[in-house]
Amino acid sequence: MVNLSTVFHALSDDTRRDVVERLRAGEASVSDLASAHPMTLAAFVKHLAVLETAGLVLSTKRGRTRWCRLAPAALRPAEEWMRVYGDLWTDRLDALERHLEQHP
Repeated sequence: MVNLSTVFHALSDDTRRDVVERLRAGEASVSDLASAHPMTLAAFVKHLAVLETAGLVLSTKRGRTRWCRLAPAALRPAEEWMRVYGDLWTDRLDALERHLEQHP
């Protein structure tokens, strides 16, 4: 299992978040994904490697083309972690609202 820090690290970069977003629509070739970014293919492949290490992207080679697809299950630990803190902040904001209503 990939740890939470690895997932957040993978999502900390604009290029990698864009790849995740683009793969939500379905599978895409590495060259198609790379064409949207102003960098060398070698630099882009390093971004893909970070996403694959985090388990967010899976790739397969068919013929001479490497295809990528999103592995959304890898986002679950991050989602669960954020939900805990989202609940915490919701509780705190609700308490603040009650306090303000009682002490205008």
